[in-house]
Amino acid sequence: MIRINEVKLPLDHSEVALHDFVINKLSINKDQLVDIHVFKRGYDARKKNDIYLIYTLDITLKDVDEEQLLTTFADDHQVKKSPDTSYKYVAQAPKDLTERPIVIGMGPCGLFTGLILAQMGFNPIILERGKSVHERAKDTFRFWRTRELNTESNVQFGEGGAGTFSDGKLYSQVKDPHFLGLKVKQEFVAAGAPAEIIYVSKPHIGTYKLVTMVEKMRSKIIELGGEIRFETRVEEINIDDNQVTGVTLSTGEVIPSKHVALAIGHSARDTFKMLHDKGVHLEAQSFSVGFRIEHKQAMIDAARFGKNAGHPLLGAADYKLVHHCKNGRSVYSFCMCPGGVVVAATSELESVVTNGMSQYSRSERNANSAIVVGISPEDFANDPMQGIALQRKLERNAYVLGGSSYDAPAQCVGDFLAGKTISQMGDVEPSYKPNVKLTDLSSSLPDYAIEAIREALPAFNKKIKGFSNADSMLTGVETRTSSPVQIKRGQDFQSINTKGLYPGGEGAGYAGGILSAGIDGIKVAEAIALDMLNA
Repeated sequence: MIRINEVKLPLDHSEVALHDFVINKLSINKDQLVDIHVFKRGYDARKKNDIYLIYTLDITLKDVDEEQLLTTFADDHQVKKSPDTSYKYVAQAPKDLTERPIVIGMGPCGLFTGLILAQMGFNPIILERGKSVHERAKDTFRFWRTRELNTESNVQFGEGGAGTFSDGKLYSQVKDPHFLGLKVKQEFVAAGAPAEIIYVSKPHIGTYKLVTMVEKMRSKIIELGGEIRFETRVEEINIDDNQVTGVTLSTGEVIPSKHVALAIGHSARDTFKMLHDKGVHLEAQSFSVGFRIEHKQAMIDAARFGKNAGHPLLGAADYKLVHHCKNGRSVYSFCMCPGGVVVAATSELESVVTNGMSQYSRSERNANSAIVVGISPEDFANDPMQGIALQRKLERNAYVLGGSSYDAPAQCVGDFLAGKTISQMGDVEPSYKPNVKLTDLSSSLPDYAIEAIREALPAFNKKIKGFSNADSMLTGVETRTSSPVQIKRGQDFQSINTKGLYPGGEGAGYAGGILSAGIDGIKVAEAIALDMLNA
């Protein structure tokens, strides 16, 4: 099979344009062209009124000497041999398997660790402190309506992880030479995701679709011999002479195993403390804090796509922005949710945390993203527990600023930039539920963060006209961008000082988003399987 990269065609090209391009590019006749498979499709919108689609194509030919063809195009970077992208299992469990690996957490990392282990026959036990995704969704929506928070079942905790209540983005910038990301997306398609997520450059699923897919993937794990326990919190990881021996549950039950995958997510603060107290090697890690900013989606569409706004192949426009400030800080957009809403994402009582969420349609009136400032370990004495303490302090302060009722503090951009203490509502209606309280956000973050964001917003306006309009809405605070902790692991994916403990995903500091967490989960599963075979 032949791959052709960087195929550039107009946004509204004809149905036969791809065939014509391939035939002309390879100098073949139409009868020799058997099939064109779109491996990837993106777009170039640098000129918003002259947008092009960019394809990567895999070509099946007949009556063609492919080796000779590749020799002919040896100096052409656009034409190469198609790589083998199929997933290959690294092991198969023996029939006399006596030990079962344990997976703690069932976000994307834990889900794929468990799924791959099950597919290889290792019959994993998955322990999830929260509820099943359907019951968890009920608890989460109830909190948004009534302010009744279940600290074990919310946006952060439960089957599917924090990514379930998000835009469902399935793209990442991590290096993926073995196409593990394709395996992740294929499993989502098998569970009911739209087939387009395999090839579009910025695939997304949305919360409602994700819920049903997670349920189907859970069923597959169980059918393959895996066991899943919900509302099961791990109280302690048992360690003897730097070797994991199993886990103790909050009920007092002990489950023995020398292979424990730790896929706890970035908000399992009590588990981080337990690991720290047990002597597992943790290090402080950079994270970011800031606000959610909302604009009318129509304004973002016009700014990014011009006359092409609303084109079905483009969908709702997104953006990615960064600004390096005079005070040495960097401000950037994070987790941009086109046509979405800002959601209450706390997992602790008397705290306010924001996040963004979109459905597959991305049809809500507002666009939102986090506008966040980098926080380095030096800002909290290189102590991972102090990083958690800083997050918690900001979240509890936001709770007070919002009126101590889980309403979020909010302010129009114009008032925020002017330093006004009395805010007024503009044309952009905030979407956060339960509600917002208009207030002065200048005390919601450290001074250096406020200074940096006030410098960055006008700079972003130069890239997206209208970005710092006075009526745009800021809602605080965004603090769970990533884990403030990294659980250090070696090349064998085991903790550097605790054999048999396999930290993975966002909570351990090795992923950022659904796709990268899923990829990391596959890697953890492979490492566990190989070690179990060699034990």
